[in-house]
Amino acid sequence: MTSGEPLLTVSGLGKSYGPVTALARVDFDLRRGEVHALVGENGAGKSTLSRIIAGITPADTGQMSLAGRRFAPRDRRDAQSCGVRMVMQELNLVGSLTVAEGLFFDCLPHRWGWINYPQLHRQARSLLDRVGLQGLDPGRALGTLGVGQQMMIEIAAGLSRRCDLLILDEPTAALTDAETGHLFAQIAAMKAAGTGILYISHRLEEIRRIADRISVLRDGRKVTCLPSAGVSLDEIVRLMVGRTLDKAAERTPRPPGPVALEVRGLRRGPVVKDVSFDVRRGEILGFAGLMGSGRTETMRALFGADLPDAGTVRLQGSSDPAVIRSPQDAVRQGLALLTENRKEQGLLLPLTVRANITLPSLTRFSGSAGWVRRAAESVEAARWIAALAIRCRGAEQPVAELSGGNQQKVVLAKWLLRDCDVLIFDEPTRGIDVGAKFEIWQLLEDLAAKGKAIVVISSDLPELMALCDRIAVLSAGRLAATFLRGEWTQHAILAAALSGYLTETSQ
Repeated sequence: MTSGEPLLTVSGLGKSYGPVTALARVDFDLRRGEVHALVGENGAGKSTLSRIIAGITPADTGQMSLAGRRFAPRDRRDAQSCGVRMVMQELNLVGSLTVAEGLFFDCLPHRWGWINYPQLHRQARSLLDRVGLQGLDPGRALGTLGVGQQMMIEIAAGLSRRCDLLILDEPTAALTDAETGHLFAQIAAMKAAGTGILYISHRLEEIRRIADRISVLRDGRKVTCLPSAGVSLDEIVRLMVGRTLDKAAERTPRPPGPVALEVRGLRRGPVVKDVSFDVRRGEILGFAGLMGSGRTETMRALFGADLPDAGTVRLQGSSDPAVIRSPQDAVRQGLALLTENRKEQGLLLPLTVRANITLPSLTRFSGSAGWVRRAAESVEAARWIAALAIRCRGAEQPVAELSGGNQQKVVLAKWLLRDCDVLIFDEPTRGIDVGAKFEIWQLLEDLAAKGKAIVVISSDLPELMALCDRIAVLSAGRLAATFLRGEWTQHAILAAALSGYLTETSQ
């Protein structure tokens, strides 16, 4: 229940980037003890509005009030001093810091000028327990964590300070159901304490579960604000996109082709333990598991991003193991990896959309003298911008200026242009709106129909169940089970995902 007392009021907020209008005179309010969800397609203005409230981006027009007083933060620190905190979709952690240092970076406990590490670690363990990360070592480097764990660290840091208004931008995009449950428990406690929460997500089912009100943005304009009780998912989607979307079709079973990728006995440290699997041409193989189960680490090891301790990889039925010592080796042999962290591992943010799309395929655009044919690059980039409906000013716009979902589409485009035989997609629809998600699902289906071998890692179990021919489940670094379409249930997949940890506990 909400108190009805206004916490934040926004009037006539506007923001433009050159000829592109990101926000057009938006009115918005947030009450104390309320979860107010903000939904819309990628580029609708959700992140721009939240960044203005958080003091990260200045508005061009309009005004705001917080707790009845004028609110015009000069920067993020100024907003935080007023009790406004934001956990962003694109993480902003320093990888060389420890978990404990990242949690309390701006308020490290100290004595006589020296950091009091015993006290710091005690405070960190208490905070980690609150968000379900009891087993995480507070002395571990942030850079060694997966995106899901890093997101939980960002959320925990936001919970550790004074927080009257919390903005969560796609907080569950890389979280499993268990971690999402921990987050929702914390949100319920904050609501009860009177904190107002602005919640941005493309996962409409969880919005109906957690939100009190929903505001819909489209093309930088507020379409409506309505109570979440009683509103249907179809109605939310219609308001977001301005049309009715066709439902994604059930994947059509087809006979599998020859083996395209064979992995045997892959091991890397304590996170990948003797993993073996095959993927056939024309097949979509999904990987499920809890956060920290080793899914991403397995794919990085076979792709050469991390060197494995043991194991073999064979391609296209060859009897000889493939020599993959680097991602460059993998790409040359027909593998592609769409990483879960697009900002740090998938894109060159200062470069243009064109340069990012064509980078893995530059030889295709090089003349005899080695010069890149810019016109040919531009034509190909424009083709993929249209094919994937990437919202941008054009191929020469820096990719850093795009929304998170459109950046994800650029990563997709660069690998689709490369036309690799084995495509590994780690969280392919993370941060992508419902309309674009259906389009990408259809794209993966089309690639499989053309004989590509597809591997999909996703924290969204319904996504895997809709997309895949088989689902492999990793638990504590080991392959716990593999299910064929028609054999799996959510309960069976979750039981397999937990099995490795239950075994470890009993030993």
